[in-house]
Amino acid sequence: MAKIKKGDLVQVITGAKQDRGGDRGKQGTVLEVLKDSDRVVVEGVNFVTKHTRVGQSARGSREGGIETVEAPIHISNVALVDPETKKPTRVGHRVEQVEKDGVTKTVRVRYAKKSGKDL
Repeated sequence: MAKIKKGDLVQVITGAKQDRGGDRGKQGTVLEVLKDSDRVVVEGVNFVTKHTRVGQSARGSREGGIETVEAPIHISNVALVDPETKKPTRVGHRVEQVEKDGVTKTVRVRYAKKSGKDL
């Protein structure tokens, strides 16, 4: 079961600090999870400049030029943010019984463990 999913609020825990031009400490939501390469794309983190050529797309003409986009970051470099304390935390799973339309089903549910000290 994946610990980080699309739409989760995560914080970058490694790399250069923000005062040195890095992304450590920044928080953002996960836009995409790339399972094959164990990477995630986080909104507002790890911007790269991309040079695009003038060409045609399926919906019409496309302008060329320089644009900045978010690049993937390894999943081990981000931590899930606890919704209560707004600090990075570890993720656990627990088994719960869920009843829907009279049928009881056993499911695994993610939960944020206690976040004492910053990771």
